[in-house]
Amino acid sequence: MSKSNHLFDAIFEPTKQSPDLFLINNNGKITYSEFHKTINQIANLLIQKGMKPGERVAVQAEKSNLQIALYAATLKAGGVYLPLNTGYTLSELEYFIEDSGAKIIVIDKKIEDQLLSSVDKSITILTLNSDESGSVMDYAKNQDIKFEAIERSPEDLAAILYTSGTTGKSKGAILSHKNLLSNTKVLKEYWKFTKNDVLLHMLPIYHTHGLFVATNLLAYIGGAMIFLPKFDIDQAIEWMSKATTMMGVPTFYTRLLSDQRFDKSLTNHMRLFISGSAPLLAETHKEFEDRTGKKILERYGMTETNMCTSNPYDEERIAGTVGLPLPGVELRIADDQGNEIKQGEIGIIELRGENVFKGYWQMPDKTNDSFRKDGFFITGDMAKIDHKGYVTIVGRDKDLIITGGLNVYPKEVETVIDQIESILESAVFGSPHKDFGEAVVAAIVRKNNSLSEIEVKKYLSDKLAKFKQPKKIIFIENLPRNAMGKVQKAELRKKYKSLFEG
Repeated sequence: MSKSNHLFDAIFEPTKQSPDLFLINNNGKITYSEFHKTINQIANLLIQKGMKPGERVAVQAEKSNLQIALYAATLKAGGVYLPLNTGYTLSELEYFIEDSGAKIIVIDKKIEDQLLSSVDKSITILTLNSDESGSVMDYAKNQDIKFEAIERSPEDLAAILYTSGTTGKSKGAILSHKNLLSNTKVLKEYWKFTKNDVLLHMLPIYHTHGLFVATNLLAYIGGAMIFLPKFDIDQAIEWMSKATTMMGVPTFYTRLLSDQRFDKSLTNHMRLFISGSAPLLAETHKEFEDRTGKKILERYGMTETNMCTSNPYDEERIAGTVGLPLPGVELRIADDQGNEIKQGEIGIIELRGENVFKGYWQMPDKTNDSFRKDGFFITGDMAKIDHKGYVTIVGRDKDLIITGGLNVYPKEVETVIDQIESILESAVFGSPHKDFGEAVVAAIVRKNNSLSEIEVKKYLSDKLAKFKQPKKIIFIENLPRNAMGKVQKAELRKKYKSLFEG
């Protein structure tokens, strides 16, 4: 354990005097030494603005080098970092500020006036714009470049991340210094990262994937990040020659594969491609390997637990699975009472380990409902585990369809539908039905418009039990997704809730 700020010292401090590069992009290059001077200046600013240990700093700003320094500075000054999706509306932002009790808010200049008129006057509002201008830098550049880290313990909070509010108000997952550091240490070894790695970073940094998995890991090992604002196919191809690794969501890989410039010669030097945050189709795995000669490493995690499972680095990577439980992570597939079920059966993933969060911010009842008495966290993700220990996700428990008293797991139906050559992707969900309770519905994105509902149903007729077959096929241009590429089935259920009325 560090003598001072546990997470900050372990992840950022070892390289504070390093002349090595940390962040690289079209705006230039930043070394670890330069980065630490900025961290210290912002940490001094936060203290000057009245932040005390354990208080929250809420940030809704576009991705930038300076925002990463703000994250590290918050930790170093003893605060709790609260990143917010840049797509949140003003009313949503107001909820997060009030719920978290944040003392300092960092936002884009363009919404400053609106926020000033709607939040408590005791809250400090700072600005950070996409070009890194704003009051954060204006104030910080006059601060001392030295700062002694505020002492924090492994159990103290480091961050709060709000999960999507599909079942009501968004919940703030509270993550400790130990939660984040333990996961970083495990991933370093499991994915074999060293200071020679350069990560192509195109993920948002208001999410655990881009902020904690990627940023913490590269800072911990003293590596570098090609830090791009967002995924852009031309930028990705331009910068790939300078990278050794890449983390992405499935959309990144399908879009790269749609471009003929993305080939074996472009990727030959790359050590590792990692995918997560949403399922990657088995056909994408195959196409990627055929094109590049490399296998994508798929893993599984969530806001509340960081990374939980991963396909191995050296051993077999099995398409369609999210691999094996990571070292230090206890994983079981259980029934709705928490009893472990037989190998190969479908149940709920439950997890225990140092990576698992402490609970939901100011929601003790929800926290209690989310944990078993033996400390296992109930993820709500449905999965099965094979004889080798590989985990296959089949969907969320809220996505489970019960039709005529029988359970239908959407993933199983989607896998069969996606085998039809003319189909790009599908999402299966339940819609209220007066006879069956719920009816199976498939929303389908076609590669062309020649495919009909009759043809899809005919294809499925001998491949799925009748109760699993969609009673209605809906053709749409795009599936609704969130910023991390996950299909939002709640939106589909809401939009088509009256499909079988009348």
